[in-house]
Amino acid sequence: MTYTSDCCETSPTAGPIHGVGIGLRSQHYRYILANKPSTPWLEALTDNYMGDGGQPLGYLEQIRSLYPITFHGVGMSLGSPGAVNKAYLRRLKERIRQFEPVWVSDHTSWSACHRHNSNELLPLPYTEEGISHMAGKIAEAQDFLGERLLIENVSCYVEFRDSQMPEWEFINGIADEADCHILLDINNIYVNAFNNDCQADDFIQGISPERIREIHLAGYEDRKTHLLDTHGQEVHQPVWDLYLRAVERLGPIPTLIEWDTDVPEYPILQQQAGIAEGIISMSSKSHAHAA
Repeated sequence: MTYTSDCCETSPTAGPIHGVGIGLRSQHYRYILANKPSTPWLEALTDNYMGDGGQPLGYLEQIRSLYPITFHGVGMSLGSPGAVNKAYLRRLKERIRQFEPVWVSDHTSWSACHRHNSNELLPLPYTEEGISHMAGKIAEAQDFLGERLLIENVSCYVEFRDSQMPEWEFINGIADEADCHILLDINNIYVNAFNNDCQADDFIQGISPERIREIHLAGYEDRKTHLLDTHGQEVHQPVWDLYLRAVERLGPIPTLIEWDTDVPEYPILQQQAGIAEGIISMSSKSHAHAA
């Protein structure tokens, strides 16, 4: 099946996106519309725009007329048992039709089961059964939406005894079996490596470059015994260092600055985006000299 998201990546009205974008938050609607900052693209949290009417949809309509946008969601619960949530997908499809995002992403996690919902994105054990289960759910969602999805690696605070493979092999297996793309969260890779005593660089070396369409950068909270994935601080230096190594291997993948709690003024996010742009530029110059 040919999915429309691949077409959107080169559409003159939807992109292609490039450089370092910023996660769209309601605190910044008016600033963006009044100042029209030079941010190349914005990422909307899909689940904030699933209601009927209201100010969020009105603001998104205005901002979409100025910037390419992507959709990033937490509500598909692709690791849950049973079929995909068709009611959720129907509403999402309406929003895709309305706002024409460059692409749509969600997570390699589950958060709902038997009408019970968690506020957390819960990981699955890294098993062949897990790959087949999630890939089947992703394929079902893609067929319904007519979109090739991006799936994001999630933070994990414990290791599962039943896991049969490293996380990157699990992600690669899902993407290959479902024929979807990957959204690579560098902060989550570092958090998981710290919490579970493994090497973040092994993930960067092991992930399939041809599947990656976007990178996320965010801040964690250091609880001393573990790192908590809050997306509520500036990007920490070890994550910047890991991002540099990722860019050196993967190239200038479109990158997003993500900040979800204690959201600062927009110029602070622009400063973070500037650091990422500098890393991309530095890596490009290094490759040019090497050639």
